[in-house]
Amino acid sequence: MATLELSGIKKDFGQTAVLQQIDLRLDDGEMLVIVGASGSGKSTLLRIVAGLEQPSTGRVILDGRDITAVDPSERDIAMVFQNYALYPHMSVFDNMAYGLRIRGMPRAEIRRRVEEAAAQLELTNLLARKPRQLSGGQRQRVAMGRAIVREPKLFLFDEPLSNLDAKLRVQMRAEIRRLQRRLGVTSLYVTHDQVEAMTLGDRLLLLHQGRAAQLATPMDVFEHPADTYVAAFIGMPAMNFFPAMLSQNGTAAMLDAGLSVPLIDGRREGGDGKRVIIGVRPEHLDWADDGLGLTVDLIEPLGSETVVHGRSDSGETIVVRVAGQAPAQEHLFVRPQPEHVHVFDAESGRRMESIGASSLASGLERATVASP
Repeated sequence: MATLELSGIKKDFGQTAVLQQIDLRLDDGEMLVIVGASGSGKSTLLRIVAGLEQPSTGRVILDGRDITAVDPSERDIAMVFQNYALYPHMSVFDNMAYGLRIRGMPRAEIRRRVEEAAAQLELTNLLARKPRQLSGGQRQRVAMGRAIVREPKLFLFDEPLSNLDAKLRVQMRAEIRRLQRRLGVTSLYVTHDQVEAMTLGDRLLLLHQGRAAQLATPMDVFEHPADTYVAAFIGMPAMNFFPAMLSQNGTAAMLDAGLSVPLIDGRREGGDGKRVIIGVRPEHLDWADDGLGLTVDLIEPLGSETVVHGRSDSGETIVVRVAGQAPAQEHLFVRPQPEHVHVFDAESGRRMESIGASSLASGLERATVASP
């Protein structure tokens, strides 16, 4: 087990800046999930930690040792890839044992480690099979077993579930989290899937255009997004945004659509007339007798809940998620739940906390986050 520190990591490919000033620290046994859209730099960051890429500037420190220039084979890191990377001609046992054999480990110790990992991953009855005889989920467990037997200081996961079907992803997601907690190995997990990000990590790092947009616990990111990008990225369906201006000395917001929304958690700086963006998640809009008019475009019944897509009378897109069924009407009214209203500066997109509100630790990890 170990700590991991990234200090001032930057990476340029020619004139293109892929990563810009990434600073973070993982505690012993922590799992950090790195999430972001394609091209955000998350896989590049993982490859730098693994030693498969060199940073343009910055340092990688594992358990107090600077490994920035250390060969990947000497870093005591195990990586699990999305494509499994199994040897097709080898049995499950031999795939899991291969890395130990080339290190010259005694046969008895190799067998002990492989059998112990196989038992943890429910692979004991499959040790004699070849990869082609396994399902996708079984192959992924073999790839994980190959990493586990090395007993590394750090696990790196590079979108390991992206090749699995939806049901198997849910199962494997739970298995990875249980296994990581049981082993207590410090881990970095890269994904573009926000459900994986929310459910797997002790903390979540959201990358945007090579910068850290926010670094916090998953629920802090969800409940206190640092800016409109984070707010739109995390949450499904995405957050609704409404242009507005502050009113009543910053204690309310008047939407351009004509609805006044009280800011019950406190006054915002800027006073009457300051342009803001009001964010409301789909599950925090309620049906009402009046309020924001909504013309329904599409209804998605999902069994226990329904997602309604439509347009406000002033043209904004609105998505509403409600328990059970939605009213069978083409025109409805919705109102935001005041306790779940988010306020963002219209110019910068940054979150506006209420004046006098105590800062959450999460928010401020997000500030490691250099603003563009």
